[in-house]
Amino acid sequence: MLPKNPAARRYMIRISVAMTVYIGGLFAANYLIDNALVAGPLAWAAALLPAFAIAGVFYAVGMLIVELKDEFLRMLLVRQNLIATAFAMSVVVAWGFLESFGLVGHVAGYLIVVLWAAGMFVGAVSNRLTHGSWGQCW
Repeated sequence: MLPKNPAARRYMIRISVAMTVYIGGLFAANYLIDNALVAGPLAWAAALLPAFAIAGVFYAVGMLIVELKDEFLRMLLVRQNLIATAFAMSVVVAWGFLESFGLVGHVAGYLIVVLWAAGMFVGAVSNRLTHGSWGQCW
């Protein structure tokens, strides 16, 4: 069921499309590239499709911030995103230094999105504790 808030409804549609493209693109890229069914520019396009879908997730979040009419909810969402970004970047920088000194192994760069998503939860909890609201606009 879609939310009643128009901005939240558009967000859910955008996220649904982005995640559908991500999942489909990831499975397709794995299958096509692992089975050597594509090469050259087509392999590059297949490999980049999931990345473009994740960019669509960031676009959806940005558009939700722009389209929200309630200034308090918008502030909570901006705060949540700042916390998520700071969390993800801090972990990646710390890991990068540990890796550069040979103390930990290499981790794929695209996993920063997982850290950012975890940071979104940290941001939501922070909003709840400091402002009394999770910031949901459904």
